[in-house]
This record gives sequence, C-alpha cells and structure tokens, in this order.
Amino acid sequence: MIMFKAIRWKNFLSTGNAFTEVKLNKSNSTLILGDNGSGKSTLLDAITFALFNKPFRNISKPQLINTINRKKMVVEVEFQIGNTEYLIRRGSAPGIFDIEINGDLVDQNANLRDYQRHLEESILKLNYKSFTQIVILGSASFTPFMQLTPNIRREIIEDILDIRIFTTMKEVLKSKTSEMKDKLKDIENELAVTKEKATLQKKYIDTLETDKQEKIDKIAAEIITTEESLATLQRVVDMYTNEKTQLGDVEGNRKKLESFKTDFTRKIKEQKKELDFYHNNDDCPTCKQEIPHDFKETMSSEKETKITTLEKASTDLDNQWSELDKVYEDYLDINQKILDTNNAMITSQTIMQRLILEKTDATNKVGDIEKETAALKQVAKELFGKTEERTELKEEQEYLNIADSLLKDSGIKTKIIRQYLPVINKLVNKYLKSMDFFVQFDLDETFKETIKSRHRDKFSYASFSEGEKQRIDLALVFTWRTIAKMKNSASTNLLLLDEVFDSSLDVNGTDYVMQLLNTIGEETNVFVISHKGDQLFDKFRSVIKFEKKNNYSVIS
Repeated sequence: MIMFKAIRWKNFLSTGNAFTEVKLNKSNSTLILGDNGSGKSTLLDAITFALFNKPFRNISKPQLINTINRKKMVVEVEFQIGNTEYLIRRGSAPGIFDIEINGDLVDQNANLRDYQRHLEESILKLNYKSFTQIVILGSASFTPFMQLTPNIRREIIEDILDIRIFTTMKEVLKSKTSEMKDKLKDIENELAVTKEKATLQKKYIDTLETDKQEKIDKIAAEIITTEESLATLQRVVDMYTNEKTQLGDVEGNRKKLESFKTDFTRKIKEQKKELDFYHNNDDCPTCKQEIPHDFKETMSSEKETKITTLEKASTDLDNQWSELDKVYEDYLDINQKILDTNNAMITSQTIMQRLILEKTDATNKVGDIEKETAALKQVAKELFGKTEERTELKEEQEYLNIADSLLKDSGIKTKIIRQYLPVINKLVNKYLKSMDFFVQFDLDETFKETIKSRHRDKFSYASFSEGEKQRIDLALVFTWRTIAKMKNSASTNLLLLDEVFDSSLDVNGTDYVMQLLNTIGEETNVFVISHKGDQLFDKFRSVIKFEKKNNYSVIS
C-alpha cells in the first residue's frame, strides 16, 4: 500500500518562493476551502506533476511556473511503501527530477524516460490514468471511468488487479517474436544458400572428375594428330630436298657463269681498247717511231676477230644465264618451302612437348579433387549445424506462440478478470445502494456496462442525469480502491475529491457520499475540495483554507 505523507511546492502556479506544504496522512477527512482562483486545486496538480510530470488539469508545463518569479519551480511528494521511504522531487527552470529511497538518491544514469518508467512500473505500479481513477475524482480535466474507451478501461483494471505484468510480458514477447521471425528468416536464407553451395560444390567435383578424363583423352587425341602432322611435314621436307638435289649445284653453277661473264666483259673491253689504239695512233708512244701501216692492219684485224669471238661467247653465256635463272627461281622456291615446312615442324614439336607435359600433369593431378571434396564435407557440416539451429529456433518459436496465446487479452488476463468481475459488479452495486441509487450495474469481459432498473429496463451510462452519473463514478472509485486494497496492488491512503459536492449532487446525495466516506476506513485520508464550506464544515475533522495574498496563494 502506498502511504502518502506530504506534498510541498513552491513557485508552482500561483504559489510564491516559499514552500506550501500539506500533510497527507494527518487527518482521515480534510475539507479544502477557498475562493475561485485561490489555489485550492493546486494540490491535485502538484501531486500528479510530481509523480507523472503532468498536472491534473489541462495546463501546459510552461504555465506551471509562477508567472511572477518565473524560475525555481519545485514540487516534492513523500510517501512510504512498506518500510521503504520515498521522496520524489520534480521541478522546472532549472529542470529537476530526483527519486530518493530512504534518503539515498537513485542513480540517474538512465535517460529521463527510463527514470519515469522505473518510478511508475517498479515503485508506484500505477500510471497516470490508473492513479487518477483510484485517487482522484474531480470535475475539471477528469474523465470518469465510464467515459473512457474499453481499451483504457482494461488498462486501468489490469493495473488495479496487478496483472499489467502480463501486458509487459506481452510487449517483451512481441519483441522476442519479431526477433525470432527475423532469426528464422535469416537461418532459412542461410540454409538455402548453404544447400545451393553444397549442390554447386558436388557438381564442381563431378565436373572435375569428368573433365580430368575428358582432358586426358583430348590431349591424347591431340598428340596423335600432332604426330601425324609431324610425319606429313617430314615427308614434304624429304620431297623438296630430293627436288633440290635433282637441280644440282645451282648456286655453284650460278657463281661460275657470273665469273665467266665478268671475265668476258673485261677481255672485250681490253681488246676494244687496243683496237682503238691502232685506229687512233700512227706513232708508238714509247719509242716515238712510226707504226707501219701493214702492222696496224694486221693487228686491227686480229683484235676485231678476238672481239667477235669474245662477244659470241658472251652471248652464249647470257643464254646459259637465262636458262640458269629459271632453274634458280625453282631452286629458291624449293628452299623457301623447305624452310616453311621446317618452321611448321618446329611449331608442331613445341606443341607436342606441351601436350606431353599436360597429359602427364592431368594424369597425376588429384590434389584439386581432394581439396574440393574436403570443402564439400565442410559445407555439409555447416548445413547440418544450420539445420539443427533452425530446428531449435522453430521449437523456441512454438513456445513463444503458446506464450502469445496465453498472454493475449483473451488469454490468462481474461480468466483472471472473469474471476474478479462478479466481485467488481457486487461492490459497484453495493456502493450505488449506499447512495440510494437502486439499479443493477454490470461490467462484462470487454468492460462494457449493462445497467438495469428495478423494472429490468436497460439503460446506458449516458442516459442518466449528471447527479446519477456522479454516483456511478463515485461507486466505481470506491470499488477500484476496495479491489486495490484486496490485491494490495494499487492501494493507497489518499482519496481526492475535487468539487464533487459542488456539481450535481443534491442534499441527499451529499449525505450519502459523506456516509460512504465515513465507512472507508481509518487508513484512508480523504481530501475534499469544495465551495460549500457552510454545508460541509462540520462534517470533516480538519479544514485547510487557501487564499490569495499579494497575488500569491497561501494556506491561512
């Protein structure tokens, strides 16, 4: 049970720079009075702001800071749970958010949102909606339980029954389920890739083994073809060599004819020179004597005869040279063919050597197949591991699916709520009768109401008058507090009623409510904010009055 002890605030709304403090456990019933704008409802805003960082009324956070001082706004609330003392301190300008447990400040390494979550989930075990339904019933900025949506109604009842843990578990489970789907998707993809890898590896090994024999056979065929080609080329070389032999010593004959031709040309030139001498000279240039005419005629005739003979021999030599030229062309052609054929043989021999080496290498090469077979075994091992991992993940997913079905709204939470619905409905009807409102009120599993009159006519919440609605709201507040006390979940000593008696309750309704308040137990501290001081003054054990002094709200 949360035992609220005190609330204090300064520079909050219309309050000045000195702390205003209200003891929350001093009296079982306290009436809070004051004129409009005097600061009576500040108590509600201060408590919800300290606990949940938001005021009860529809006021923006910047407007909470006193407009005159404009800084150092602080609200502190003290409460006790069991033997543990808590102090929550929150403020603005500068921003403050402290949680003290037994006087020690809680580590604030976590971000502000996580710090607030720790306060709501681990300490208070209440969120803002649940707190305002159990602790506060107000006329301003308050949405009664019956005006909330079914989903929010469910959240509040889950808080009261202390089964919100299942919702938290559901959220955690949702995250885990999403992660599991991602993991399964990843492992399925990895399995598909690994299977494909194994298939390709097996095909590759089969190809290696097939290609090895095919390669050996192909090389052997190429060797035979190359050997045949070499034999053919050798026969061609032999044929051209024989033809060359039959032509004789063409090179030697050509050199002899060339030598003869040069010799004949030289001799003809010498004879012509001597002939020109006898034709052009009458005296001997050496002895200066006259050359006889007959001698000149005789010598000229001899020279002409020699020249004629040499020229005829030269002509015969030219004819022989022409015939030899034809043979020489054939000789050169045969030589070129022999050279080309020899080059082709050299190329074929080089190919033959390479083919022999390739055949030897292909015959002896088994390392690649052994290496790839070892790689295939590794892939198979990896495939087996991933298959086992998928099986484990699917098994875990089944457990998550079972947990999900249990944690659904229609699962374990609904079963627990079903057990409490008769108690809840019984309590609501009990409090309605205590306020002289005789109807049969029932909530179903979806938290929709059915309201029947004594004559079994069906009504809805919206069909009642404001005063009747307020009695239903009060009955629900008292019910939630009773259930919370039974569960020891969201139970608290504090009950705040803001202008409940000022709105739609008539005199009888007011009396009935006061009778209820007097029966809710000594552990409850009720604060009623009202303008009806004259009617309610003598009904409360203590009174707090707010008033404005110098534009600041103070307790007089």
